[in-house]
Amino acid sequence: MQQHNQIAAVPYPQRSFLTRWRESDLWWSLKHSPLALGAAIVLLLIVLGAAFAPLLVSQNPFDMAQLDLLNAELPPAWEVEGQKEFLLGTDNQGRDVLAAILYGSRISLLIGAATVALSFAIGITVGLAAGYFGGRIDNFLMRIGDTILSIPTILVAILVTSMFRQILPANLREAMAALILVLAISMTSWVQYARTVRAATLVERRKEYVQAATLIGVRPLKIMLSHILPNTLTPVMVTATLNLGLAILVEATLSFLGLGMPATQPSLGTLIRIGNQYLFSGQWWVILFPSVYLCILVLAVNLLGDWLRDALNPRLK
Repeated sequence: MQQHNQIAAVPYPQRSFLTRWRESDLWWSLKHSPLALGAAIVLLLIVLGAAFAPLLVSQNPFDMAQLDLLNAELPPAWEVEGQKEFLLGTDNQGRDVLAAILYGSRISLLIGAATVALSFAIGITVGLAAGYFGGRIDNFLMRIGDTILSIPTILVAILVTSMFRQILPANLREAMAALILVLAISMTSWVQYARTVRAATLVERRKEYVQAATLIGVRPLKIMLSHILPNTLTPVMVTATLNLGLAILVEATLSFLGLGMPATQPSLGTLIRIGNQYLFSGQWWVILFPSVYLCILVLAVNLLGDWLRDALNPRLK
């Protein structure tokens, strides 16, 4: 009997997160999907390149003191007049195109991630409230969402950014450009999260565990956050992944139109706008490489989103 108690007292070894990830269905699905695995590797390389940009390139394109006009308009290194120091050439200010792409992708990724996070928070809050309480609250919140969806995202973003540019003093416009973009894009992005969470909440609130929690006096806020929310995150994560690529594209569009990041802090969209001004003068590399990089980034995010949607769909298992 004593030996049995000693054996029963031995704790079960806890597996690390890495071990559980290797044994999960998601990892198995990712390994058996070459397209998704390739997209994950490309996206990881882009994120690492943006994070460690100061270590990969010698020039900071945001520091005007490091720019030399004598190095302006140099073609890529494999061209006749190119220099090995500037692999992808330079622009009209002597800015290294490769360094500008790495630093610019950092801004694009940060704005995209911040937009998704803010839209995620707003959408979950609205969706939980609409789905759980129903009635007039549901109708009021969803009609607001329908009204916002009736206007194209880019038009709302242009309206919001233009309004902030008029309200803010001139000395704060560049400093708060990233924050303005996040707010402008999030004005419409939250509706998709709200609709997804509302639909899942309508299903979950009718289940026995929610009704039991209500009967024993658990507060509605705790029921929504502790019981309903964890069961609605799966479809929301798919929406967040797909919307990341959309947020990066909207930011690039606004920057291309001159309503986004300034030339002193260029994102990928700003670099494309700058390169477009010198396209017909023969400086094709200034616009080509940032455009290709942006396409690869958005394509990798969308491919991962499509894979995640299929991997988390129980009907396809």
